[in-house]
Order: sequence, then C-alpha cells, then structure tokens
Amino acid sequence: MSTLAATQLIAPDVKLGSGVRIFGFVNLYGCEIGDESKIGTFVEVQKGARIGRRCKVSSHTFICEGVTLEDEVFVGHNVTFTNDRFPRATNPDGSLQTDADWNCEPTVVKRGASIGSGTTLLCGLTVGEGAIIGAGSVVTRDVPPGAVVAGNPARILRQTSSS
Repeated sequence: MSTLAATQLIAPDVKLGSGVRIFGFVNLYGCEIGDESKIGTFVEVQKGARIGRRCKVSSHTFICEGVTLEDEVFVGHNVTFTNDRFPRATNPDGSLQTDADWNCEPTVVKRGASIGSGTTLLCGLTVGEGAIIGAGSVVTRDVPPGAVVAGNPARILRQTSSS
C-alpha cells in the first residue's frame, strides 16, 4: 500500500510497487516505481522512467523519460537527468518540435549507485553498480562500477573499497 498526499499529481498509468512512500507536490505519469522506494517532495518522474526497489529519490529532482534507476539507488536533492543531446524548441522551418522531432537517449543508473545533490547527468550514459557521484557534478560520460567521481565534467577520483 502506498502513502499518498492530497498535493500530488499521480496519473492513473503510474505503476507503484508495494510500500512506496511518496511525499507532497510530486508529479508522476507513465512511470514505474518499485517496492519500498521513497519519492521526495517536488519530484517529477516522466513517462517511461523506471525506478527500482528500495530507491530513495530526494526532493526537487527531475527524472525524465528514458531514465532507469535499478534497485537501491540513492538520488540526492535537486538532481537533473536529461534525455535529449540536442534540444530545440523549433525545427529549422520555425515550426514547434513534436515527439517525432527528437531522439530520447536512455540513461541507466545501476544497482546501489549514489548521486550527490545538485548533480546533472547528460543523456545516453550508464552509471555503474555501486558508483558514487559527488555533489554538484556534471556527468558527461559513463561512470565505471565502484568509481567515485566529481567535478565538471565529472572525473574519476578513486574506486570504492567495496569494488
């Protein structure tokens, strides 16, 4: 059973696992959230995004279409994922772009990875199992399993002792 607040917009096509906890002022549509995960205040999770079991997504985070968080992933406050490498509002002829005018590039965050607050992750990459991304980083390429990365662009600092 999920804990729901009156200040949430949860579309009927959202698949919620058992024991999911969702706090106020969230916007969820067309996504999946696994058992026992927690979704913080002011989070948006778009269609086609998948959040695994026992994940924690902190407040003010944006998880867009094409993002998959495997089980036991931690996402800090104000983390932003992207899914379009070349975003534009209009086509060369000036017409507004539609879903047919762009390519969603998926991002996968593997089991047990942690993403620090204020991080931005560009699209089309993989964050390896157990990796740690330092707060405020800009992730522009794949992060190896067990790596600790930080900076803009994020660079490997060391490996975790468990890897």
